[in-house]
Amino acid sequence: MGNEVSAPYDGPTDVLEGRGVKSIAKYMKSRVCRKVFVMSYCLGVSTAAGIPDFRSPGTGLYSNLQGLNLPYPEAVFEINYFRDNPVPFYTLARELYPGRFRPTLTHTFVKLLADHSLLDVCFTQNIDTLERQAGVPGDRIVEAHGSFAAQHCIECHSPFDGAKMKEAVETGDIVRCGNCGGLVKPDIVFFGESLPAAFHKNVPRLRGGDLLIVIGTSLTVHPFASLTSLVPESCPRVLINMDPAGDIGTRPDDVLLIGRCDEIVRELARELGWEEELDREWAKTEVMKPLHQLVEEIPKASEEQEVSSGELKEGTRPSTSAEHVTTEVEAGDACVEAEVEALAAQVEKGLEISGDGSTHTPTTVTASPEPTVSRAGPLEPLETQDPGLPTGDASSKRREVAESAKEKL
Repeated sequence: MGNEVSAPYDGPTDVLEGRGVKSIAKYMKSRVCRKVFVMSYCLGVSTAAGIPDFRSPGTGLYSNLQGLNLPYPEAVFEINYFRDNPVPFYTLARELYPGRFRPTLTHTFVKLLADHSLLDVCFTQNIDTLERQAGVPGDRIVEAHGSFAAQHCIECHSPFDGAKMKEAVETGDIVRCGNCGGLVKPDIVFFGESLPAAFHKNVPRLRGGDLLIVIGTSLTVHPFASLTSLVPESCPRVLINMDPAGDIGTRPDDVLLIGRCDEIVRELARELGWEEELDREWAKTEVMKPLHQLVEEIPKASEEQEVSSGELKEGTRPSTSAEHVTTEVEAGDACVEAEVEALAAQVEKGLEISGDGSTHTPTTVTASPEPTVSRAGPLEPLETQDPGLPTGDASSKRREVAESAKEKL
């Protein structure tokens, strides 16, 4: 399920009237367009809010971590390294913690999609929670790499209070669990951990998409980049980015809108008649809310959002030729399940880290605050391991979790 750049399609469109902003807006206003999916990444979205990316030479976050004596930059996000030395991650967390950065017009546009009952799911690689700050409903967001929205002990998975976590990060304290003494971290997915259950659960929904909008990503990081191939051929795919990316442009109804995300989003909002609404909603983001308050305000997921791929294939069917229809649906779902299983395999392979047995001496030992049970509210916890797993080798735990995830899919 690669996503390599392929030869561009230069034939006629099938669904859209053209390959421009006006044609997209007209399609979005039609009765045909009801389920819009968004894929976003910080490269073109959150960097506009002032958040540095990871790999830019000299300015990226990895470059700024050189003074922490990491064996290699990515070690800051490796779970085994974190166990031995949590200081580099806590140092980085202080720079990234929500509350310092304001959402952009693009984040606000995603909120408008939800306000107009068009947004099905926003898949984001961002860990900055700016979608939440912009007002996108929590039950419409899938943070594929986790986020700062909740925090748990990495050993016993006990939750920790969000306000106290923020205070500890700001003061440089290392938080330890009061139940088992394990380290506490935000629910950001590290190398060596599984992607959130919500990611696997919502991937099959893409098969019902009417429109896919890909914003600010080079589509090079898998398995996230592979999601673009899961929408049906009849689903227009729109790339809003500074450069072409992935296989967007190889289907009849692919549209490439090359340029700055905020500028293109404003043009699209203008064609939809949403420009004033966009500016009004973005103005509200000038007043930032504490992260723990955003988590408490997240509404319960609607029953529609809970629809799984299994429920989709039990939809209404005509009474005649029932057996024929069932066969077609089951065949289609079997194909989806196979693709999702392959996607899960890529997840496990991509997140595996070498178990060379090396250890790193922690540079600091900090007294931990008393544990408190955070008000997770209706937010679905992003569990990365089964709390019932017995203690033992970390790599074997990851394998068991991966197998469990595949069985659920």
